[in-house]
Amino acid sequence: MPRTIFANATVFLAQELIKGQVVVEHGKIIAIAHGTDVPMGAIDCEGDFLMPGLVELHTDNLERHLEPRPKVSWPHRAAIMAHDGELASAGITTVFDALRVGSVVSNAKVQYGEYARKTADEIMTLQAANLLRISHKLHLRAEICSETLPDELAKFGPADGVGIVSIMDHTPGERQFRDLTKLKEYVCGKNGLSDAEFNKHVTDQQALRAKVGHAHEAAILTAAANYGAVLASHDDTSAAQVTRSKSQGVRFAEFPTTTEAVQTCRDTGIWVMMGAPNILRGGSHSGNVAAMDLAHLGLLDILSSDYVPASLLAAALILGQAWGDLARGIATVTAAPARATGLDDRGSINIGLRADLIRVTQRGNDFALRETWVAGRRVG
Repeated sequence: MPRTIFANATVFLAQELIKGQVVVEHGKIIAIAHGTDVPMGAIDCEGDFLMPGLVELHTDNLERHLEPRPKVSWPHRAAIMAHDGELASAGITTVFDALRVGSVVSNAKVQYGEYARKTADEIMTLQAANLLRISHKLHLRAEICSETLPDELAKFGPADGVGIVSIMDHTPGERQFRDLTKLKEYVCGKNGLSDAEFNKHVTDQQALRAKVGHAHEAAILTAAANYGAVLASHDDTSAAQVTRSKSQGVRFAEFPTTTEAVQTCRDTGIWVMMGAPNILRGGSHSGNVAAMDLAHLGLLDILSSDYVPASLLAAALILGQAWGDLARGIATVTAAPARATGLDDRGSINIGLRADLIRVTQRGNDFALRETWVAGRRVG
């Protein structure tokens, strides 16, 4: 791979922005210099921002490609490559693909079938064949309220390189679904349940949680330790839930729903991750705590695109403008998620790190992604 020089750029370093150039060779950053000179053969960034590639810890985007409409399955390899291309076009250079483990198969109208093992194999096969543009890692979303969780967890091992295991609990009346009216809108809208069928679904799921909950939590912790994965919690609502998460070894909290839970995360040393769509929309679509309110309180560490890949860069820039510190805003989608998951080879522009880079131009109040580079190779 030839040497590449990104010159005349506004370079995002860890704590500051500089006018300068970044030199890349063999997929790594080998030099950083000040100045606006453009050496012969260099890429003239024309003053544009040169930022680290974005690191995405939790995205449901792959599932959207696997099932583009309710009950419509798409060929997996085509879906994975489309998902990969969309992320590259959004400036995401490392993604932890979120795959649910733990299925419900006994309810004919509300089924969540197994798909994680097969899909993980397909992702890794495509990546090994160099058919994917960005770096893909695995994030297993372990659903406590399910019928098959231990068996599905057992199909993964240390060789799979699982990076994150999140402890999920979508039991009706708990966490994200503590408001049953919101759950009813979602489940009935997706599955066409009658009132009686919805009520039975709630009763069945609550009974299932009571029966298997403790055993499934234990299975998740054992599996994560076996994989060598980082643990995450999901939709923490109360201080008690966060305290339990801490005792389990959770490193970061995905989308805590209340200020109480977020403050307890900060007090106990758990990183707080919120959704970028929450920033762009001005609040949570589920009526939970607003991410920008947490940002103003200094309680927000990481952003995730969740279900809109293009929201990640936009939300980080909005945060940076709100804080009066663009570098700090960009760190929520680069350095912070990299550190939270132990990726010490990326997430910032520094000598010796991977050359995962994005070029972003600004016109007035608008920002646009122009180029994406992964390990020194242009992919978008």
